[in-house]
Amino acid sequence: MSTKVADHVLQRLREWGVDHVFGYPGDGINGLLAAWGRAENEPRFIQSRHEEMSAFQAVGYAKFSGRLGVCAATSGPGAIHLLNGLYDAKLDHVPVLAIVGQTHRTAMGGSYQQEVDLHTLFKDVASDFVETVTVPEQLPNVLDRAVRTAYARRAPTAIIIPGDVQELDYSPPTHEFKMVPSSLDRSSWTAVPSDDSVRRAAEILNSGDKVAILVGQGASGARDEVERIAELLGAGVAKALLGKDVLSDELPYVTGSIGLLGTRPSYELMRDCDTLLTIGSSFPYTQFLPEFGKARGVQIDIDPHMVGMRYPYEVNLVGDAGATLRRLIPLIESEERGREWYDTVCDNVVRWGEVMERRAHLSADPINPEYVARALDPLLPADAIVSSDSGSAANWYARHLTMRPGMRASLSGTLATMGCGVPYAIGAKFAHPDRPAIALVGDGAMQMNGLAELITAAKYKDLWDDPRLVVGVFNNHDLNQVTWEMRAMEGAPSFLPSQEIPDVQYAAFARSLGLTGIRVEKPEDVESGWRAGLEADGPAVVEFLTDPAVPPIPPHATWEQMEATAASILKGDADRGSMVRQGFKAKMQEFLPGREKRRD
Repeated sequence: MSTKVADHVLQRLREWGVDHVFGYPGDGINGLLAAWGRAENEPRFIQSRHEEMSAFQAVGYAKFSGRLGVCAATSGPGAIHLLNGLYDAKLDHVPVLAIVGQTHRTAMGGSYQQEVDLHTLFKDVASDFVETVTVPEQLPNVLDRAVRTAYARRAPTAIIIPGDVQELDYSPPTHEFKMVPSSLDRSSWTAVPSDDSVRRAAEILNSGDKVAILVGQGASGARDEVERIAELLGAGVAKALLGKDVLSDELPYVTGSIGLLGTRPSYELMRDCDTLLTIGSSFPYTQFLPEFGKARGVQIDIDPHMVGMRYPYEVNLVGDAGATLRRLIPLIESEERGREWYDTVCDNVVRWGEVMERRAHLSADPINPEYVARALDPLLPADAIVSSDSGSAANWYARHLTMRPGMRASLSGTLATMGCGVPYAIGAKFAHPDRPAIALVGDGAMQMNGLAELITAAKYKDLWDDPRLVVGVFNNHDLNQVTWEMRAMEGAPSFLPSQEIPDVQYAAFARSLGLTGIRVEKPEDVESGWRAGLEADGPAVVEFLTDPAVPPIPPHATWEQMEATAASILKGDADRGSMVRQGFKAKMQEFLPGREKRRD
C-alpha cells in the first residue's frame, strides 16, 4: 500500500516527538483522519468540543510541557475557530503548530463551499511561518520549517494542506533544481550577550542600593540563577503574571505579582527602588514600573525584538536568561550592600500577607471570593498545575495562591482572553497525566467555554494516571471584572443587560456527566468543598456562590480613588450599598496594625 501525503504528515510529527494533536474533525481534513486510522491513532487525536478549545489545549500543553503544541482543524469555519487560541499563543510566545485543511486545488478560487483565503486569515497570527502544501515534494520542508520556527521564535505557525493533496501518493523531494530538501534535527543553542555589555550591566547593578528585580516567564529556566543574583543584590523580586511560577513565594524577598492584579509589596518595590533588573518579561504597564529617571535599568531577554520598549533601560542584554545570569553573577559585588532595603522588602511582604489573610476572612454575601482562593492555597498538592481564566478570578489567583517549588501555573497573560482556564487544564493533563490540575474559572468563562469542555474531560479522564482535574467556579451571576472596570475606569454603574448572567447549576451539570459536582453555598463549607474536589477519583467541579460586591482593589488604590469609585456606584448601581461596604472593609485591612518589624 502506498504512503499518502497524510500518512507522511503523521509520520513526520511522530519523528518530531509529537504525541498529541488537539483537534476537531471535518471534511477538509478527511485525508488526515483516514491516515490517523491507518496509524492506529499515533500521535493521539484529542477531540475537543470546538476548534478554539483545541487551540487552547495546544497552548496549555505547550506552556506546561515546554514542547510543541499541535492543533488541527478543517478548512473554512474550523480554521477560523482556531484563531483566538492561536493569538493567545502568539501574544504569550508559545510554540504551537496549526494544521488545517483547504478545499481541493481544483475548486480554489471558485467561491467553493467553505473556501476561505487561509493565507490572508493566518498571515498575522502565524506571521513567522504560514505555507500551503500544493505538491507532495513540498511537504517535508514546509512541515519541518513550521516546527523549527515555532520552537525558535516561540510562536504559532500554520501549514495548510488542500484535501486532494492529503490523498496523493507521497514522494520526497529529489536532488534537482527547485527542489527543497529538509532534515529533522533541531540542535539546541544558547544565545548570550557580549562580554562588554555584561560588564556594563554589572556596573549599573553594583551601583544600586535599592535593587528591584522583575521576572517573567522567560526566566522560568533560570530559577537558581535568579535566586542567586537576588541574594547577592539584596533585591526584592516581583513577578509578572506569566512568571508566577518562576520563583517560590515562600522566599521572603519575593513580593508576588505586579500590576493591577498584583500586590502592594510589588507596587512599593517598584516605587521605591533605585535600580531595576528585568529578566524575561515584557510587562506592559509602565505605571507600575519605577518613575522614568528615578531608577537605572538593565534588561535580559532572549528576543531582540522585545527589548528596550517598556522602560528606558541603559543596557539590554539579549540572551538566554540562565546563560546570561551565569555570566553576570561573578561580576556582582555584595560585600558593602546593607540590609535595610532587603529588610524593608521582607517586612512589606509579611504585612501584605497579614492584610490578605484579613481580607479573605471578611464577611460577604454569601461567600467572599478571596476566601475561596485563600482556602485552596494550603491544600494545593506539591506537584499541582494551576490555570486561571481571565476575569475577577485572576485577581484572587494572583494574590492568594502561593507558588511552591515544583508547582506550575499560567493564564492568558497578554491576550487575557476568557474561556482558556478549563482547556488549559486539559492540555496540562495530557502534558503531565501523573499530576493534578486545578482551574480557577469565573461563571462567565464557564458558560462561554468551560461547560462544554467538561465533556472533553469526562471523555479522556481514564487516560490520566492521576485523574484529578478540579475546576473551581466562582458563581456570582456577574461578569465581574468588566463590571468593576466600568465603575473604576468609566465612573459608570453596572449596566445589568450586559453584566448580569444567568444562574447555572455547574456542579449539577458535572454530575450529569458522571463527574464529581459539589455546590458550596456557605463560607464554613469552602475548605471541605475544595478537599472533596481534590480527593475525587476523577474530574470534579466545585461551585462556590460568591459575592460580586467584593472589589478587586488595585494595590496602589488610595482613599481618593476609592471615594471616586464609590461616587460612581452611588449614581445608580443596583448593588451600591454592599459594594461600598465591602470596598471600605477591604481597604481598611491595610491600616490595621500588623506584627512587629522583622529583627533577623
